[in-house]
Amino acid sequence: MPEGPELHLASLYVNKMCDGVVFCGPVVKSEVVKTNKTDRIFADKVSKFPDVPFTCEAYRITATSRGKEVKLTLTPIKSDDAPKRGAKARQADRPMDVVFRFGMSGYFRFTGEDELPKHAHLRFYSKEKPCRVLSFVDTRRFGSWEPCGTWQPDRGPCIMFEYQSFRENVLSHLSDRTFDRPICEVLLNQKYFNGIGNYLRAEILYRLSIPPFVCARSILEGLEPDDPLENEKPLKKEFTQMAQMKDMKRETGDLLRLCHTVPLEVVNLGGKGYDPEKADYSGFEAWLQCYYVDGMKTLREVRLPSGTRSSSRTRKSIRAEPTEGQKRRTGRVTRKDSK
Repeated sequence: MPEGPELHLASLYVNKMCDGVVFCGPVVKSEVVKTNKTDRIFADKVSKFPDVPFTCEAYRITATSRGKEVKLTLTPIKSDDAPKRGAKARQADRPMDVVFRFGMSGYFRFTGEDELPKHAHLRFYSKEKPCRVLSFVDTRRFGSWEPCGTWQPDRGPCIMFEYQSFRENVLSHLSDRTFDRPICEVLLNQKYFNGIGNYLRAEILYRLSIPPFVCARSILEGLEPDDPLENEKPLKKEFTQMAQMKDMKRETGDLLRLCHTVPLEVVNLGGKGYDPEKADYSGFEAWLQCYYVDGMKTLREVRLPSGTRSSSRTRKSIRAEPTEGQKRRTGRVTRKDSK
């Protein structure tokens, strides 16, 4: 499932590929041919998504991300005869924001019109000849889009690009019953950790050697709203080894800081599936220290009422790992797991 870094990389991809490109005409929603029961179910999902009521003779597309959302801004290119046009025409020349949530498999592709991906459910056509198309592709159809949309109000600040607000939002709500839950569960709560998903939480907990089912509040209590390392002056070279070790301990012991820096490491890897020529995941796989790494321990996550102990099962040797659903999708579940 795409997480905060993937959605930010998607926005960078859109901005790179659409730079200088002029789009025109209506935004087109695909029609799904219902050939079997599965297709009928998926077709119903797509048909429930709204049409995008935007059409323009010439417009540009830019993108920005926030946590697990991407916003495309469709900006009409004003013509010289705009003042002479009627009120209805001028209304159509206003910019529109379309907010996307990627679900389990969403992403963007920019291709020729004759090279459209199979599951291109929303399409933006360029004005050039031959025509090119920016498509929102979603194989499993759990993604969505919202015309004239805004960032969802129940999502917290972005872990990557609203770091200070993110820290303050978490630490000012520690009395909330949410933080009675295990830390592995709370890290997926987008109200507080907007952008964290399964692989990020596993990597963060592993680096800090935090048991996944420890109460979240006990991990977060004592952290400061202002990250001291963000505002400190650069260390002088003559600092003692003891001072450097103390500083390292402070940095690695701050879970909120790693919720900020670890996703940025993934962003800095680049690409990660948003290269239109090829998807090279080797750098990302080499970066992983825990998630789906051979020799790691798989803990079975079961959501239980607050105050109830969760059970775990040992597979190999250490720390938090993927959910059962992910293992089934990749064929890594045993018969014992599935019972």
